[in-house]
Amino acid sequence: MPILNKFNQFTQAVLDQITGAEQPKLYYNTQGQLKAVLEQLPQLQEKYRPTPWLSNRHVHLLYFDVIKKKTIKLDYDRLDQLTMQDGGVTAIAWCGYDLPKDTPTIVIMHTITGTPESMRELVKDLHEYTGWRIALCLRRGHAGLPMPVPQMSIFGSTSDLKEQLVFIQKQFPQSELYAVGSSAGTGLLVRYLGEQGLDTPFKAAFAMCPGYDTEKGFENVHPFYTKVMTKKMFKAFIQPYKKTWQSIDSVQTVLQTKTLQEFQNEYFEMAGYSDYQSYSQATNPIYVFENVKIPLMVLNSEDDPVCSIKNFEPYKTVVQKMPNVVVITTKKGSHCGFYEGLNTKSWASKLMSDFFKQY
Repeated sequence: MPILNKFNQFTQAVLDQITGAEQPKLYYNTQGQLKAVLEQLPQLQEKYRPTPWLSNRHVHLLYFDVIKKKTIKLDYDRLDQLTMQDGGVTAIAWCGYDLPKDTPTIVIMHTITGTPESMRELVKDLHEYTGWRIALCLRRGHAGLPMPVPQMSIFGSTSDLKEQLVFIQKQFPQSELYAVGSSAGTGLLVRYLGEQGLDTPFKAAFAMCPGYDTEKGFENVHPFYTKVMTKKMFKAFIQPYKKTWQSIDSVQTVLQTKTLQEFQNEYFEMAGYSDYQSYSQATNPIYVFENVKIPLMVLNSEDDPVCSIKNFEPYKTVVQKMPNVVVITTKKGSHCGFYEGLNTKSWASKLMSDFFKQY
């Protein structure tokens, strides 16, 4: 038996070396309020071991974005379309809507071209791990929503989010709220938390794979993905709404862009701003990041080809001075995948759920 144990340990050590399995790195204020919470999360004390055949970041991302999404079966309970104060349309997709009214609710802010279908895995995982209600907040122009007003934002609008939260709280006034931002959705999440400080119904929040400074983050996207994602933006937000954009002359300039950075530099008028500086001042989460007051856990992978770990470097010192924020980095995980085990379950979803349960 001891020989077998040693063999298994040796095999695991070799596999860890091959796949890049390592214990997560934690960046936080050791004198802050999160220390006791982090000690209650076993995942952070052990190695994150990516699924062996997904240790390559591009294969991992391809599996996440093309294969895994198509295998997840989830029927949402209902979809509520909401008309914003200016006439624009957003929506909320619900999972667990009929749970007891005092069941906690996790509010999800989706990816750059997110839809109910593309977000099914995260919604299903969080619902199963926690047993809580999930409210997926859809932004303008996503999932084929009507766009009667010529305005959209790749990082979302905090004013729209506030209206969505009012609706959620009216439906479930006894429900405690938690927040998750995924990829581009982290920009909206952190911008909102920074603007609101303590004036928010959220008890805790989780940001998965943020880009930090949105003025610079797109510069570090892998060349292949920035080109592919830019074309997806045209297909999702411009081509289906040609009549809506007729009054915005700069749309033609936007359609000439080749990268996400170029798209963002040119589309400010479509977001409702007269110039790029005004747009960035109103939407970039980094300008209000230090005013985030509720517990916030951030997760980045060091091999992320979309939201590069380079984006985090300027803010390590800032994070380690904040009492309520922790940034966790893993060696592997790619972009929003973080798969582990032969059944390719998300390591990140489990961490989110366990973090929220501490509050």
